[in-house]
This record gives sequence, C-alpha cells and structure tokens, in this order.
Amino acid sequence: MSKIEYLFFDQVKPEDFISIINEDSLRIHLIEHPYFDATSVRVWMEDKIKLDATNGCRIRAVYIDGMLAGWCGIQPDDNGFELAIVIAKRFWGFGISIFKTLICWARELGHKEVIFHLLDSRPAYKTLNKIAMKVHKTELAGRYFTTYHIPVSQ
Repeated sequence: MSKIEYLFFDQVKPEDFISIINEDSLRIHLIEHPYFDATSVRVWMEDKIKLDATNGCRIRAVYIDGMLAGWCGIQPDDNGFELAIVIAKRFWGFGISIFKTLICWARELGHKEVIFHLLDSRPAYKTLNKIAMKVHKTELAGRYFTTYHIPVSQ
C-alpha cells in the first residue's frame, strides 16, 4: 500500500513544484493561468503559506511514496471554503484517499459544509452526486464548473 504524506509548503523546494503545476495534462482541469517560473512559483507558494495560516484553512504538499505528487487543501471560496486537490497525472488514482483526508480536516476545523468545484473538463462523479447536499453549475473566471456542496458530519 502506498504511503501518503502531507507536508507544509515551507518544507518543499519551489523548483520541485514547477514540473507538477506546469503539467499540461493537469492544467486542462484548472482555471487558465500562465506557466510558473522560478519567481512566480515562489510567490504562489508564499500565498499558499499565508492561506494556511488563515482560520479554517489547511494547505499541504502531497507526497506519495516519498515523491512530491502535488498539493491539496481547504481554502476560502466566495461561498465558504473549498476543497482543492491538484496532483500530477501519474498519481490521479490517489484522489479519493486525499479527498477523505480533506473531509477529516474539514471536520477538525469545524466546517459544516465544504465546496468542491470540478471544471467541466472532468466527468460527473456518481459518488459526489450521492454525498452532496446540492450540485449545480458555476462560472468562475470564464470557465464552467460542477460545484458540489459536501456536508461535513461532526
């Protein structure tokens, strides 16, 4: 069984993130933005570190079997707090385990509900439809998402 670890962003070298967050197969599922370079990845990481210090948030780098796989977290959203899972394609099979960890964190942080936005490039997920209190389409930055409102049981 693979080992998943969650590290603080300040434990990761910025250059290690670049190849993952610039991966084209990953970027098609994200809001369009410029490719990262050595400077912009540092700024992005500093922003995530600040978010991590915000009440109700938790942002972590994801390591699978000792390899940096991406990042995940709970971060502010216009309607509360959203879940984020951004991992390299070779690790996509680990999304469910990471999602379950995020729900545990949401419970620890006292959230009653979290939001999960999936870009319209992603298929519909039956399991998310079953557990969501509400599912609807959302437009953010000119892109369309399926938005799931996930209850966090206490």
